[in-house]
Amino acid sequence: MACHQKEAVYDPQKDIEYCIAQAKKTLMSLPIDTPNIPRNITDASGKWKLVNYKDWTSGFWPGILWYAYQASGDDSLKYAADRCSRELIPLSQEPAIDHDLGFQVFSSFGNGYRLTKDTSYKQIILASADTLATLFNPHVGTILSWPRAVPNMEWPQHNTIIDNMINLELLFWASKNGGDSRLYDIAVSHAEKTMKNHFRPDYTAYHAVVYDRETGEKIKGITHQGYSDGSMWARGQAWAIYGYTMCYRETGKQEFLDFAEKVAKVYLDRLPDDLVPYWDFDDPAVPNAPRDASAAAVTASALLELSGLVNNQGKAAFYYRKAADMLASLSTSYQSGEANTAFLKHVTGHKPNNSEVDASINYADYYYLEALLRLKNSTVE
Repeated sequence: MACHQKEAVYDPQKDIEYCIAQAKKTLMSLPIDTPNIPRNITDASGKWKLVNYKDWTSGFWPGILWYAYQASGDDSLKYAADRCSRELIPLSQEPAIDHDLGFQVFSSFGNGYRLTKDTSYKQIILASADTLATLFNPHVGTILSWPRAVPNMEWPQHNTIIDNMINLELLFWASKNGGDSRLYDIAVSHAEKTMKNHFRPDYTAYHAVVYDRETGEKIKGITHQGYSDGSMWARGQAWAIYGYTMCYRETGKQEFLDFAEKVAKVYLDRLPDDLVPYWDFDDPAVPNAPRDASAAAVTASALLELSGLVNNQGKAAFYYRKAADMLASLSTSYQSGEANTAFLKHVTGHKPNNSEVDASINYADYYYLEALLRLKNSTVE
């Protein structure tokens, strides 16, 4: 752990309070019957598109409520977080439809268990980890991300996307809390194989890698949501920064920490002045391309954790300052304010499909609040 004095940064408390107020407004607008999980707001109406538990983003809304409860101690938020989390229980009982169980279950029940120690949550997390593990291909060494035909993925070959790095946390946690030790080995294998095959020489990430499902050989690196196969898709790079930081925390393997710093550097070196990236760093439309506030939120949260893991005081202070400045920028220029009840605007989901472009999306809000809480709770040593 690095010991460093916190520099004077903005106080996140008012922005945490803003998030709590926005979440309560959203809660008041939601129906009791499903679908009732808010995913995105894409137009001036300010209305949320609602989804059910099967949507890959379903865990972020209950996760937001858990963070809001953590920040406020408001039992009404705890009740709502529990109710919304329990809508996701079928994910722990049904076969895996893709790799997103970590996003779905650990963001919801994981935070719920951390805050309440409700043993029923623990069993749901453990069962979901076992389900996620069924997608692991030992010939390849990674988890299959999309067990279905997706354009340009050469199905039924094995595909792995960079987003999957975040879902490894579910496996690490389960392996240390009563689950099979094999879950740890699967997570490490996935991270190591991804580190070897998912990155270009400059440490920018492909969105997806296709492997031969029988031999494990890499077939190609491609994109699905980025500008091109050779471009740096902002959120994908953010997933890599967050994922390898988390992998170092869980394993203590120095190579994961070193790699987290390398994938962070290429992202940080290319940011615009306000520290919120364009949706893809290589879109030729820059500086007139859409931004992606979600990538900034994910990265800010990751850098705050990274600042506490590196042993070099100068690096620790640098990561801390960058994260704080990112959050200050998001809070100054990217909040939804009165436009809707989300936290952030100017998020880009899937631009090649013209889907969720310049929108508010629940995962941006989740990582924004997580980062604000990490900043508030960081300690002076």
